[in-house]
Amino acid sequence: MNADFAADDYVGQLWTVALTGEPAPRRITRGFRDSAPQFSPDGSLIAFLRADAGGTAQLHVVDAAGGEPLAMTDAVLGVTDFRWHPNGGRIAFLARVPERGRYGTVVGLSADSEPARRIETLRYRSNGVGYTNDRRVHVFLAVVPNVWGEPTPALAPVLADATRADPQDQPGAGLNAVPPARASLPSGLPVARQVTAGDFDHSGLAFAGEGSRLLTISARHAGRDNDLRSEVIELNLSLDEEATKADEILAPARTVVRSTENLSISALASDDDGNLWLLATDVGATGRDFVGRVSALYRCPVPLDGSAPIRVTDPDQTDQDLLDLEATGGISPMADGSVLVLRGSRGRVDLLRVYHDGHVEPLDCGATVATSVGTSGESVVVAVQTAGTSGDLVLLHTGLVGTQTPHPEPKRLTDFSGRLRATGVVAGIELTITGRDGYRVHGWVHTPPGQGPHPVLLTIHGGPYAQYTGALLDETQVYVDAGYAVVLCNPRGSSGYGQAHGRAIRQRMGTLDLADVLDFLDGALEAEPVLDAQRVGIMGGSYGGYLTAWTIAHNHRFAAAIVERGFLDPDAFVGTSDIGDFFGDEYAGTDANLVRSQSPQFLVGQVKTPTLVLHSAQDLRCPLSQGERYYAALKRGGVQAELVIFPGENHELSRTGRPRHRLQRFEIILDWWARFLPSAANHRRSDDLDHENGHPVT
Repeated sequence: MNADFAADDYVGQLWTVALTGEPAPRRITRGFRDSAPQFSPDGSLIAFLRADAGGTAQLHVVDAAGGEPLAMTDAVLGVTDFRWHPNGGRIAFLARVPERGRYGTVVGLSADSEPARRIETLRYRSNGVGYTNDRRVHVFLAVVPNVWGEPTPALAPVLADATRADPQDQPGAGLNAVPPARASLPSGLPVARQVTAGDFDHSGLAFAGEGSRLLTISARHAGRDNDLRSEVIELNLSLDEEATKADEILAPARTVVRSTENLSISALASDDDGNLWLLATDVGATGRDFVGRVSALYRCPVPLDGSAPIRVTDPDQTDQDLLDLEATGGISPMADGSVLVLRGSRGRVDLLRVYHDGHVEPLDCGATVATSVGTSGESVVVAVQTAGTSGDLVLLHTGLVGTQTPHPEPKRLTDFSGRLRATGVVAGIELTITGRDGYRVHGWVHTPPGQGPHPVLLTIHGGPYAQYTGALLDETQVYVDAGYAVVLCNPRGSSGYGQAHGRAIRQRMGTLDLADVLDFLDGALEAEPVLDAQRVGIMGGSYGGYLTAWTIAHNHRFAAAIVERGFLDPDAFVGTSDIGDFFGDEYAGTDANLVRSQSPQFLVGQVKTPTLVLHSAQDLRCPLSQGERYYAALKRGGVQAELVIFPGENHELSRTGRPRHRLQRFEIILDWWARFLPSAANHRRSDDLDHENGHPVT
């Protein structure tokens, strides 16, 4: 997927890569945005998601050898995920189902003209989506068309269409009138059958029992609005062959992993023996204790009778061999019953093979970060990132554990980042600094070419339960190219260093984490003489915005600061953020004095550092009001400050925002540093105007 500035969007197509001989990557589709390909069980077809410019992603299928893709869905709000049925004749998929009268289900009825929303739950919105309680994610089944059959042309209009199109002639016409249900799509394909219903969402799909059962993750228990627990629901598809659109038969459902297990489940998979595998986090007796909790791998053996899942990996390990599994990394079953998962560890993401008994075998990908996995027999293809690539494929040949046959070296299949490296990419210098309390803090320093001394940017990641890695990061490369040395580390509260490390700042934010980032900065300045210790700036987003704002209230050494999409006011977070009903309670506590002692908004009067506040208008994670209140307090306190608001963007601006907005964001950031922390490559000309005072910069 590429950011296209002309289209101001992300475009991409499907490619095939040979696993034997020369890989010879070859583009096989030419859609605007084609993604998420999956081979059919027999390998003859590829199903994928296709989105046109400005449109939603729809399920398509194409001959694996190439040809014209055929659309399988026209879901109003698009398709988000799918899985092939084991027999290859059907595909299960997930799609949001809009409430009648909303989201374009009535032609000509705008969003501003929709009926009022009546809300009785704490959770009803999600960042990047908007309202969720009136468009739940449900499970569908669709018949795979014959891609080699005779094309079905669109139906020509007939006189009866005029009657059907007149809303005054329809039963129930009026505000909530909807178009009549169709028996088929314009292509002539049958409409997909919805197999779940109800006021709850679903995620993840896994077929079991040779396709007679479909497993999915949901939260249907009575307390789901007040906790983070989830369940695994089994849908019985044994009646599916008799079901038709007219029947509207929902699949019988039963719960096979209950909410009483206190698990927040992020992924599931079923192996050939029928075992159900889960990636999940134990959220404790309250169902909400998520802070710094390490994800673990669980197994539910057959038969799935509701028994407690067996924990296969130990999330309590704190040594260097800890299994801090990536919650969003997925599970890939192998033919021998083992599974592949991803582990975050000290700025890396490694590929692991895990067996039923808990034995763990690390697999060498020849890369810093593994991002996703595909398997075929004992061959494994991994998408990887390194200091010199933003995304490429490698081939691994695995063997059974205990065999003496050495594994061949990973084979690089693609080199999509060659042109990027040719522009100049700077790898980081890895450092471990001993802090003031003896705790060892791990991170990197990136320096621009030249003897220096170079001005320094201390950058802080979001999360806080996340980690910087040694892989290529666009943020770092942009700042290094502009003449700045970049210092970044994983303080306590980060992931990848064990559960104790991740939970260290629970209800004491801005304490150990503040000490870690400042100690790492000082250690880096001492270790790298090309860094200018007298000219330092600080910046961060989300939790990084929090810790930036907290730091400049306590330490006035920085030339300037950038606070982006920050968690700045825990009190105001409740009721405005999509995670406001639990995030602040767990990270900062509920006692008013305790919360206040961790609040950047409460201490904003102590700030003296010039501060740029960046935010997005549609951010529902750290709402715009967080940045607006903080900015207003800075201005009222006489601090040099600027507020930048990006229209149409959400919390993910810096990662998935519109390409032109992402570019403009970098330009604004570099302009701020040119003003307060100029470098040899990034400085203002004497005829540039000062934004605040309107006179030439001196």
